[in-house]
Amino acid sequence: QVHLVESGGGFVQPGGSLRLSCAASGSIDTPNLMGWYRQAAGKEREVVATIDDYLIPYMSGSAKGRFTISREHGKNTVYLQMNDLKPDDTAVYYCSFSGKTGVQWGQGTQVIVST
Repeated sequence: QVHLVESGGGFVQPGGSLRLSCAASGSIDTPNLMGWYRQAAGKEREVVATIDDYLIPYMSGSAKGRFTISREHGKNTVYLQMNDLKPDDTAVYYCSFSGKTGVQWGQGTQVIVST
């Protein structure tokens, strides 16, 4: 079992920035993939960005150019730097860990982008 602890969500005005953090602990196996997903009200959960333990990132179309995913090698901590936030980015953001035993999810952190 992998335990994920997220932090960094909150309220921000359009054009602002937030940095989300997620620390994984427990039965960490390799190879693995950590990432961020989000779910807006009334919509399905969607991928934002992922990064594997070789530090190779994947960015979704909505994240490219504005968000950056990074990971501390060997520490199983992943970050999502979000810049130029827009109201459409409002959602609950979930950290994920994918390993040999399946996918684990964090509890989610709310991001609200509004004037």
